[in-house]
Amino acid sequence: MNSLVKDYIFIVGFVALMVTSCTDKVVEVSLEKHAIIPVPVQVMTSSSDFLLEKSVKITVKEEIDFFGNQLKTIIQETTGLQLMVQNETATKAIELKIDASFAPVREAYKIEIQSDKIQLIGSDEAGLFYAIQTFKQLLDGVDGKNILIQGGLIEDYPEYAYRGMMLDVARHFFPLADVKHLIDQLAIYKINHLHLHLSDDQGWRVEIKSWPLLTTIGGANEVGGGDGGYYTQEEYQELVSYAAKNFITIVPEIDMPGHTNAALNAYGILNPGIEVPNETAVPIDWSVFGLESDSLATPYHTGIDVGFSTLDIHSEITYQFVEDVIREIAAITPGPYLHIGGDETLIVPMEDYVYFIERAQDLVTKYGKITMGWDEVAHAKLLPSSVAQYWAKAENALLAIDQGAKVLMSPAVRTYLDMKYDSTTNIGLKWAAFIELDDAYNWDPTTLHEGIHRKDILGVEAPLWTETIETRADIEYMTFPRLAAIAEIAWSPAFNRNWEDFSRRISAHGRTWERKGINFYKSPKVKWAFPD
Repeated sequence: MNSLVKDYIFIVGFVALMVTSCTDKVVEVSLEKHAIIPVPVQVMTSSSDFLLEKSVKITVKEEIDFFGNQLKTIIQETTGLQLMVQNETATKAIELKIDASFAPVREAYKIEIQSDKIQLIGSDEAGLFYAIQTFKQLLDGVDGKNILIQGGLIEDYPEYAYRGMMLDVARHFFPLADVKHLIDQLAIYKINHLHLHLSDDQGWRVEIKSWPLLTTIGGANEVGGGDGGYYTQEEYQELVSYAAKNFITIVPEIDMPGHTNAALNAYGILNPGIEVPNETAVPIDWSVFGLESDSLATPYHTGIDVGFSTLDIHSEITYQFVEDVIREIAAITPGPYLHIGGDETLIVPMEDYVYFIERAQDLVTKYGKITMGWDEVAHAKLLPSSVAQYWAKAENALLAIDQGAKVLMSPAVRTYLDMKYDSTTNIGLKWAAFIELDDAYNWDPTTLHEGIHRKDILGVEAPLWTETIETRADIEYMTFPRLAAIAEIAWSPAFNRNWEDFSRRISAHGRTWERKGINFYKSPKVKWAFPD
C-alpha cells in the first residue's frame, strides 16, 4: 500500500471519528439556569437527569394524540431527533397526560424530569399545551441529538385567566398569514386571547352579509390611503379555528358609536352629519365599485385624527345596524366576549353616549355574549358580567368596579405596544409615554392604582394600534420583546417576578428570535446573548 493511500485512509478515518464524536456529543439543558418566559411558579432540581436521544418514545392516550404529534414536531424542529409517538407505555419515554386532580385551577401544568421518563401533565388540555410550550423553551437553541436534561420538577399555573394582546387591523389591514404568524408567537408566551380591532375611521375589516357595503366601500381604505382589505366571514372563522388550536380565544371588536367613519363611508343613512378633517378627507369614487354615489356618506379618512365621528344615536336605523352587526359577529365567534369599543366619542353628549352603550350592551347580551368596552363605557350602567378595559382613566375603572364589573388592565403608559421605545424609534407614537422594556415589565396590576384590587381584575392585555405599523416586520419590532414582559405579568405571581432575572432570560429569547428571523427591538437594557 503506497503512502498516498495510507494518508487517504487515515484522513477518512479521522474525519469519520470526528463526525461520530460530534454526533454523539452530549448537550446539557439546565433547569437551574432556565430561560422560561413567563417564569414558572416553582422550579426544583434533582440529580435524576434524563438523556433525550433517538430511542426515547412519546407516549400519549389515543384521544389526545394531537399533543403527542405536536411535541414530536417541536423536538424534531429543535433538535433534529425523530421520536416515535405511541399509545403504549415505554421503557424510556416522554409521557403526556391530562389529570385535573393535581391542580385546582385551569391551565395548570407540571413537568417532572426523572432518569427514565419525563412527564408533562396538564390540569386540562390548555395546561398540557402550556407544558409543551415550556418544554419547547427548554430545548430552544439546543444543538445536538443527545441532550441531557437536568432532573427536577416544574409546577406552574396562571395568575390571571385572561392574558391578551390586541391587534388593530383597521388602521392598516393585515392578511391571514400575518395574523396566524402572530398567533404562533403568542402561544409560546401563554397568551390566551387575541383581541382584533376590526373597525375604525379608516377601515371596516370583517364581512357583514346584511350590510355588504361595509367591506366593499368601508374596507377599501387605510391610513395613508392604501387599498385596505377585509376578512370574509369564512376567513374570520379560519382565524378563529387556527387560534383555538393554539388555545387562544379571538375577541372581536366593533368600535362604536365613535371611530365609525368607515361605516359612514358605506351607509350615509347612519351619518348624523359629521365632518371628516379636511386635510385627510378623500372623496370616494363610487363608480369604481359600480355603484351610484351616496350623497349622505362621508369621504374616506386617511389620517390618524380621532374623536370626530359617530353613528346617528337618535335614529332607529342605527340600532338595526348595530343589532345586525352584533348578531352576525356573535354567530361566527365561539368565544364569550364581544367588544363594543366606546372610546373617544368626543362629539357625543354624555347622555346620548350612555343611552347608546346601554342599548348596545343589551344587544350583546341578547346574542349570548359578554360585553367588553374601553374604560369610558363605565359611565353607562354596566351589567356585572361586563368588562371595562382600563386604558386611560383609573376613575373609569373604579366606576366599573363599583358596578360589580371586572376590569381588563391595559394602561397605555405600560402596555401600549405602539408607543415608541425611545426618541430614536422610527415607528410608533409617543402620546402616552416612551415605553422601554423595563417600563413594560416593572409594574403590577394590583398596585398600579388605589382601589383596583386582585378580585376586580379579569386580566392583562397589550394593545398594538397600527397607525404607523404597516408590515409584519413592524408588528414584530413593536411587539417583541415587550409582549414577553407583559405576558409574564399576566401569568406569573408578583413574588416570582424580578427584572434582573427577566433580563437574563429574555436575552436567550433574543437568540431564538434571531434564528427564526423575527424582527425585534434590541433593548440596551438587556445584555443580549449574541454579537451586535
